Amino acid sequence: MDRVNAALRRVPPGLIYMGATLWAGWMFWRGVAGRLGPEPVEVLEHAYGDLALKLLVLGLAVTPLRRFVGLNLMTFRRAIGVTTFFLVLAHLAVWAVLDVQSLDRVWADIVKRPYVTVGMAAFVLLLPLALTSNSWSVRRLGPAWRQLHKLVYPAAILAALHFLWLVKGFQLEPILWLVAILALLATRLRMKPRVAADSPAPAKDSIQSWG
Repeated sequence: MDRVNAALRRVPPGLIYMGATLWAGWMFWRGVAGRLGPEPVEVLEHAYGDLALKLLVLGLAVTPLRRFVGLNLMTFRRAIGVTTFFLVLAHLAVWAVLDVQSLDRVWADIVKRPYVTVGMAAFVLLLPLALTSNSWSVRRLGPAWRQLHKLVYPAAILAALHFLWLVKGFQLEPILWLVAILALLATRLRMKPRVAADSPAPAKDSIQSWG
């Protein structure tokens, strides 16, 4: 695992931003070009949301992977978190602008449809995390920054419930994602901070961001 971690340290986190931006743009172009089937808006909306949920789970898995497996992805956690929010924002924009197409209907859906309500709640919880995912906020907020970024825990649960209520009929995939999130959060109940005496302290702005 040491070789893997050494190789990962040579990978710039910026590749995550670049890859997500190119993928999101490519998917949007496919929709415009009519290559996403008869319901391109729905496909695009679900594609952005699906990848956002997967990255959210990956962000939650960073700490357990480091503790229990020895795989160190801490360098990428901020990029994973910010990219997650970018895709959530894209998911929301496609739904509001291309699907619903009316501010009144957007508000009506938020109020009347439970899966939209919890999805919007997850977005609201992720918003301050995205706004404070920078070194200036780490210095400015101090210890409160770590507590603020724990909002990712309820946000992840709400995102999984959003997916679960969104699908029609019984489907195993959203249940598995919810179970995975709950399992990853459960690992934190038993984990205590532990830093080896001979290990360098991790960068202050990479310890607790996004999970």
